Amino acid sequence: MKTADLIDDHAARLRLVHLPFRHYGQKAYICGPAQTVKCFEDNTILRAQLETPGEGRVLVVDAGGSTRIAVVGDMLAELAIANGWAGLVINGAIRDSAEIAALDTLVFALGTSPVKSAKDGLGKVGGTVELGGVRIAPGNWVYADADGVLMSAEKLV
Repeated sequence: MKTADLIDDHAARLRLVHLPFRHYGQKAYICGPAQTVKCFEDNTILRAQLETPGEGRVLVVDAGGSTRIAVVGDMLAELAIANGWAGLVINGAIRDSAEIAALDTLVFALGTSPVKSAKDGLGKVGGTVELGGVRIAPGNWVYADADGVLMSAEKLV
């Protein structure tokens, strides 16, 4: 289902993650329960999470809005696909955007940077993150397509 149709039918139960996302990948739409990661210019914890079974979840990453350092590249996007993650929503930057655009996934990010992240192990998995004025907790539902990213406390479709 398209996000425009979802918001028409369930506006009271949805929140728009109001960020200027760009999207990459061949999937037209993703939805699933959220898993959250908070990291800033360091993708060690993010990678560790993508190495676990995604089970159709959407990884929501609060990377502090940094577009200076990329926290996801083509290798992590491929890892996400291989482990069954529905897609990624990143409050930050990616790299290898042309390669990610050709993959069977959907990744939302604020922009791109060729600079790779630190590997210091900083960050946190789980817990509530805030993106675009919306608080997202693990288990909340994420619906996303070319028109935007929506969040609901419960599964709608």
